[in-house]
Amino acid sequence: MTILENKQLLRILTGILIGGLLGFLYYRFVGCSTGACPITRNPVSSIIYGAVMGSLIASSV
Repeated sequence: MTILENKQLLRILTGILIGGLLGFLYYRFVGCSTGACPITRNPVSSIIYGAVMGSLIASSV
């Protein structure tokens, strides 16, 4: 792997970690009081959604 590929991989992994953390924090502090929200009604789906969005944002930069 070249240095450029390593930096890109590190950027995407960082995006996944930050996105997952932000997804959990959104679940914890905003959440869904009725339980009808498909993404924020449980922490696992919120973390996965945040991680996917973080990876997409990080890979597009």
